[in-house]
Amino acid sequence: MSAPPKTEPIFDKIALIGIGLIGGSIARDARKRGLARHIVAATRSAETAAKANELKLADHCGTDLAAAVKDADLVIVCTPVGACGAATKAIASSLKPGCIVSDVGSVKQAVIADMKPHIPAGVHFVPAHPVAGTEYSGPEAAILDLFQGRGCILTPLPGVDTAAADRLEAFWKALGSEVDRMDPAHHDRILAITSHLPHLIAYTIVGTADDLGGHLNSEVLKYAAGGFRDFTRIAASDPTMWRDVFLNNKEAVLEVLARFQEDLFYLQRAIRWGEGDKLFDLFSRTREIRRALIHLHQA
Repeated sequence: MSAPPKTEPIFDKIALIGIGLIGGSIARDARKRGLARHIVAATRSAETAAKANELKLADHCGTDLAAAVKDADLVIVCTPVGACGAATKAIASSLKPGCIVSDVGSVKQAVIADMKPHIPAGVHFVPAHPVAGTEYSGPEAAILDLFQGRGCILTPLPGVDTAAADRLEAFWKALGSEVDRMDPAHHDRILAITSHLPHLIAYTIVGTADDLGGHLNSEVLKYAAGGFRDFTRIAASDPTMWRDVFLNNKEAVLEVLARFQEDLFYLQRAIRWGEGDKLFDLFSRTREIRRALIHLHQA
């Protein structure tokens, strides 16, 4: 893919708090597209900071979160969702008036509740969620064009400065994302179905296979078909990130999990009683979902 033309920078300085897969990919893409004159990062881990500097993901990556955000026009908190509140508290006193603070968490209500109390007056808080990623983590997982053609959901709060939200939307669009806006609670319900439940199922299936004893376990791994391999890819995702997701989107996940359990019992009964028509109807209906995803270029 040819490099997109560089445009006039949207921000003078961007600060990324956390420099793993998402933070590192933002840094790579923002530099590639010329979206900021300066890109800095910070992380609590000296080892992670050293790796980010070795990879030259940002102009500089240190371990002082507050120092990194000084004079930044855009600050994006790229930590696991459970750490967003503490990170925001650590940088609050160094945020300049007019700065935009955002995040990348796949849970919005809990993150907003954790971050919002620490946002100083005059600083614009615009939560966001780029719906993109891989099963890999850490700064070495950062890749170019991760957000190209993928969705990014903004959940601006009532009363937020319109110009700030528009500016952040322009930034994500410049990274190649297709941007939508929605209510935080609605976001959490949608992601519980499309992302959180599938991960929970994948962790469970792979865990069940791992619990099998003796030769059966080895044969499961030896003869793993495509479906099982797909589950292992999802189940290889960062454990800290996904622990925090489930704890912070508890209500929505439990709601869709209850519905899933009901549907599973329906299938269990259909198999037990040889009701092939019910199985065929369900499988036909769900195949159309896959076709729709392919049509939308999301598969």
